[in-house]
Amino acid sequence: MRRYQKFVNLFVFIILVFTVIDLNYNPFQLNPLEVSMEVPTSSTDELYMEIEQKSKEYKEEPQNAYIDNVWKKTPGRNGRQVDVNASYEKMKDDENRFNDDLFVFDEIPPKVSLDDLPASPIYRGHPEKQMTAFLINVSWGEEYIPEILQVLKKHEVKATFFIEGKWAKENSEIVQMIDEQGHLIGNHAYNHPDMATLSEEEAYNQINQTNQILNAITGETPKWFAPPSGSFSDTVVQTAADLNMETILWTVDTIDWKNPSVSVMVNRIREKIHPGATVLMHPTASSTRGLEEMITIIKEKGYKIGTIEALLSEDR
Repeated sequence: MRRYQKFVNLFVFIILVFTVIDLNYNPFQLNPLEVSMEVPTSSTDELYMEIEQKSKEYKEEPQNAYIDNVWKKTPGRNGRQVDVNASYEKMKDDENRFNDDLFVFDEIPPKVSLDDLPASPIYRGHPEKQMTAFLINVSWGEEYIPEILQVLKKHEVKATFFIEGKWAKENSEIVQMIDEQGHLIGNHAYNHPDMATLSEEEAYNQINQTNQILNAITGETPKWFAPPSGSFSDTVVQTAADLNMETILWTVDTIDWKNPSVSVMVNRIREKIHPGATVLMHPTASSTRGLEEMITIIKEKGYKIGTIEALLSEDR
């Protein structure tokens, strides 16, 4: 009998094991109580569908860069479309209510950019872009630049300084100061010639020599060229393009070189500022005294102020 005892014990053990173990248990199956899955309710479904439906009203197609008969080379503008999922998440977190102020947009680039167009001067940004740019042409006025920089810094404004090559050689520390404060530096020819009267070789030397000087000071080669007194020819524009540069003019003149009163200069800004405007200035007593008020007026009209590079970008 003893020799069968071990088989009896094994049989009893097997019965106990099958009694204790749940044969339906799956070790790879998650406990539903441990899984947190958000199941959309009817109200969130309705919110999503409302966003999806109304998003169609906010879609805007991109606009290509083009050459205008009057304003010449004109930058394009990104289109936009609503990111439905991201907008849904924001509104869901905001008491689950539809609010078009919380729309999240994706920008759609145009097919034709400024780089795709032939050489042509640029006067303005896109006519629907709520931004303007200060173009500060520098051939003199070094005594006013530190104060101008202080005002720009106070109001968190970045400007574009078009600097003459000869002046830059004599005032390299000021050029460095402008660059270090995050402003954009452009080319204003070497010694303020009438560019329209120059040969191709002379125009090339004026622009290229200034590029070399500014590069030696800042480590960057300018991409933007402002002809002195706004005088240019097709040869000048093409020469700049051959140097991978755009020729920049302006749409609003402060006439600060005439030394007007601050009120006269500020009123010109108030009356003439527009979307995509380029505002011509110089480091003069008038522009220095009136700069803060000009900035205030432009911002009160709802415009941002940026560099020419920012203004001419396709960003909305």
